[in-house]
Amino acid sequence: MSRGPDAATLLERALLAGAEAAGCPLTLTAAEWTRWASATFTGARHMLTLSGAASPALDHWLVGLSEAEFALRNHLVADLSVTRVTRADGVATIALEALTVEER
Repeated sequence: MSRGPDAATLLERALLAGAEAAGCPLTLTAAEWTRWASATFTGARHMLTLSGAASPALDHWLVGLSEAEFALRNHLVADLSVTRVTRADGVATIALEALTVEER
């Protein structure tokens, strides 16, 4: 019996859907995650790279991204930050880091 998508898949889907809704569709070009735990929480650290057309809509979406709410089944996005944005030939490449924690 399948438990459904993991936190990484849910986060990736939420980011791509959010960008699409903001009028700046993106493509996931790289993603990796590692398990993470503290004394009270378990979860994962995510490193993602996205790319898409450089635009004012993308800039606006990126500004609000660290405060955005994401609905991930059985997980919370505890932290999300844009670590790098590069622009070349009309294409923006965005590096993100996120921390998800499991809801108990």
